[in-house]
Amino acid sequence: MSGLNRSFTFLKSAVRSQIVPKASLTAKPAKHVVSGAEQVFVMTVFFVTILGPSGWVLAHLESYKKKE
Repeated sequence: MSGLNRSFTFLKSAVRSQIVPKASLTAKPAKHVVSGAEQVFVMTVFFVTILGPSGWVLAHLESYKKKE
């Protein structure tokens, strides 16, 4: 049982050295209010940027499989 306690002590000391102090964050009101239209536009751009290329590859998967 003492070997088990020693291993837990070793693990505790390893984890203790990796603890990072909490950052001091403050919340303030936004400098510029973002409208709903701006939010929709940005989300659409993100959607097209991230999912567009993967959709293109999946749509043309059969042509990529062909050996030419």
